[in-house]
Amino acid sequence: MTDEATALIAEYWAVGLFIIAVFTLCALMIGAASLLGGRSRGRSKSLPFESGIVGTGNARQRFSVKFYLVAMLFVIFDIEAVFLFAWAVSVREVGWEGFAGAAVFIFILLAGLIYDSRVGALEWAPRKRGQSPDIVTDR
Repeated sequence: MTDEATALIAEYWAVGLFIIAVFTLCALMIGAASLLGGRSRGRSKSLPFESGIVGTGNARQRFSVKFYLVAMLFVIFDIEAVFLFAWAVSVREVGWEGFAGAAVFIFILLAGLIYDSRVGALEWAPRKRGQSPDIVTDR
């Protein structure tokens, strides 16, 4: 072996040892789990169980588009909070230009929220037939 190869092995022996240790530990954990794991069978053993509640219904259940709309609105306003937090942290450095940029940003998001409210994107209950959006009844 040359001095160059010896230096390379000396430099990377810790990485090789780490990789061998990881694979050994994974094999040990999988082997111990298969040897020590429970083997009882039964009707209730094969049911999915989450937080003390036995699941009901089908996992392939369809959801209304409203759920996805609310999820998208949540992501949009969550990102808004991240940007405004970054602006609040650096408010002294960005000065009035930063304040104006944040105000424009909030105004655009507020305009989008008002638009969503006007087109009915935030209404959960379907409207009755023949009912105008301006008429509210208390029956």
